[in-house]
Amino acid sequence: MPLLEHFRELRKRIVRAAAAILLGSGIGWVLYPKIVNTLAQPICELHRAGISGLGHCGSLYVSGVLGPLNLQVTVSFLVGIIFASPLWLYQLWAFVAPGLHRREKKYSFIFISTATPFFLGGAYLGYLTLPIAVKTLLGFTPASLNNLVRFDEYLNFVLKLILVFGGAFELPVLLVALNLAGVLSGKAIVKPWRMAIFGIAFFTAAFSPTGDPLTMSILAIPLVALYFGAGGIALLNDRRKAKRAKRAAE
Repeated sequence: MPLLEHFRELRKRIVRAAAAILLGSGIGWVLYPKIVNTLAQPICELHRAGISGLGHCGSLYVSGVLGPLNLQVTVSFLVGIIFASPLWLYQLWAFVAPGLHRREKKYSFIFISTATPFFLGGAYLGYLTLPIAVKTLLGFTPASLNNLVRFDEYLNFVLKLILVFGGAFELPVLLVALNLAGVLSGKAIVKPWRMAIFGIAFFTAAFSPTGDPLTMSILAIPLVALYFGAGGIALLNDRRKAKRAKRAAE
């Protein structure tokens, strides 16, 4: 393709991915009350507050006239990214696929079928880590003080945590996809394992929204395991390719 055609192709993929996220955001808009109750649980059980007659959580508040609307839009956008992940991940792969050979394009289904559960699994691990992170960070509040939390700031924290975990779990999928496409060999993936572990540790320290060692460890340890798992799969794939080439030569 000429350079201009690449930009047109990129624009088409971005528009389709945005449309998928917008559709998923509509689902999030409808499910907004239930989602807010779920996200608020690490700080306050809103359902129990309603049963007790309080009806609200004293430690969480929304400020400003536009605060409630911005909050609902942000929650809907987060849900849209998660729900539409199979579609926008496919658009990402579809932009790369034209540059591959015909035999390499057959891995499109494998990429989508693995990238989606890995992203969702990472996002779910981020959600499971949320109560631990909140409890750890709020534990630094002095006993003589109350900690009032703006819900929009808290939601930005949740958004970063879930998306960082979900995006980080795409690492093994990317490595295996590059190996299947013939860009990276298994040895090239595994050989710099010390630098890879350092890079994972640096990534978790730089992009983890909490900064506490416990949350960083919860993200770093699975990433290291997934890195070595991807390297092992790449080595097995290289061995299979070598045997097939040997038989073809014979």
